[in-house]
Amino acid sequence: MALGIIGLPIPDETILTFAGYLVSQNHLQLLPTIISSILGTLSGISISFLIGRKFGIKFLNKFGSYLHITDEKIERTHKWLEGYGSWVILFGYFLPGIRHLTAITAGSTKMNYSKFALFAFVGGLVWSLTFILLGYNIGKNWIAILERINNNVGLIILTILFLLIIYFALKYRLGKRK
Repeated sequence: MALGIIGLPIPDETILTFAGYLVSQNHLQLLPTIISSILGTLSGISISFLIGRKFGIKFLNKFGSYLHITDEKIERTHKWLEGYGSWVILFGYFLPGIRHLTAITAGSTKMNYSKFALFAFVGGLVWSLTFILLGYNIGKNWIAILERINNNVGLIILTILFLLIIYFALKYRLGKRK
């Protein structure tokens, strides 16, 4: 979890959801799974903050391309932090790409670590619990979920096709305006 939060291409949400599924199947225990995920998340976000504090935006400019971090993402995150501050840190976990930048950006802007930690740790707790419990509930209801999908496969396919048609129609229409 720590490496994923720092910015390495690790599917954090997938890992948490799968861990929740394993809890539902009695391969892992719930409390140790939650504690270990939160500790990994909090250590990763703290390391990212310290990287930002020590090396600042220069670090992102130099190594960002290796972590799939673009200048546009850096600028967008910086603007969000200026406008919404601590709330971006709290909910940034749920925005892939942004999650990796909030701590480094907060550290580089010399945000007070106590304020950062309060919002980052609460956000990490909510984020970890959300995906672990999602996986747990999917695991407990796996048979019922598969039956619903099977019973509604036609409706699901039609909905996807409808959304794709709308997407390409809008894309085509917006493209003609330029």
